[in-house]
Amino acid sequence: VNGLQARTFGVWTLLSSVIRCLCAVDIRNRTLYHITLFTFFLALVHFLSEVFIYHTAALTIGVMAPLMVASFSILGMLIGLQYLEVEALSQTKKKN
Repeated sequence: VNGLQARTFGVWTLLSSVIRCLCAVDIRNRTLYHITLFTFFLALVHFLSEVFIYHTAALTIGVMAPLMVASFSILGMLIGLQYLEVEALSQTKKKN
């Protein structure tokens, strides 16, 4: 890893955390919710590809931790997405 790659990964991590914090503040914003969900999918695919495709990372606790966080976050957000859809339908019915 050179300095440029380290800084790029750092900026990507910072951007993902800002998006996730914004989603936590405005959880009912469906567009932001989908973007946040995508950041977790992107992280999961990134770490899985580094381990299983490129073989640049070993399956250690340092790699397992982000894999678990991304996996559990995706699962939780997919469950939460159902509640957002139900809430949107109930808001539509109240307006009519």
